[in-house]
Amino acid sequence: MDFKKSTYIGFVTLSCLFWAIVSQSSIPAAADGFWYGEETTAEGKVSIEAFFDPVCPDSRDSWPPLKRVVDEHASRVRLVVHTFPLPYHDNAFGTSRALHITNKLKTSATYHVLEAFFHHQEQFYGKATFNKSRAVVVDQIVDFTAKLLGSSYRSAIKSGFNDTSTDHATRVAFKYGCIRGVYGTPFFFVNGFPLPDAGSALDYEGWREVIDPLVGKKEEVIHSL
Repeated sequence: MDFKKSTYIGFVTLSCLFWAIVSQSSIPAAADGFWYGEETTAEGKVSIEAFFDPVCPDSRDSWPPLKRVVDEHASRVRLVVHTFPLPYHDNAFGTSRALHITNKLKTSATYHVLEAFFHHQEQFYGKATFNKSRAVVVDQIVDFTAKLLGSSYRSAIKSGFNDTSTDHATRVAFKYGCIRGVYGTPFFFVNGFPLPDAGSALDYEGWREVIDPLVGKKEEVIHSL
């Protein structure tokens, strides 16, 4: 871990403590997060929560193996993803906000947009946008998202960046992560408990080691009834 990253992780940690202790934000009307697949009852299922930054390379690398495991155990596992824009990643907040706007306009496209950000992160790295104004970068994010949702959505996506509710939703997601003790990405909880090695991508075999025993235990309970 380089000095810059460790310094900013310290900053995020302090920010999290600040929000957890002194923030007086009201409770949101709905729970934060984007459901993967159909939102179903949690009863009898292993629950996974993932905190991702759309322009974080480790978040990008962790998604394919997590998605594979969840797809393989679709009937026994449920997944919700939260955005957690890291302050040391330029454009993390803007791309996270685009996800909240997408989820509001076309829920079925949210994960498609997330995967597109992962696949084309280099377009939104600090080096690529260093000499661009914030307005130009926002337009770039709007155009990128509109290509995925369809050109007819461009005006609505652009308006979303002027809508205080989407700004609020993105901030709430960050604060929620802080309250949960998240300090880097990717960060995972399974059945409410944090996995070790936060900030590092977990490969497919690693996820199998975590999920298979839990799924097996639930099957044993079901068969014993």
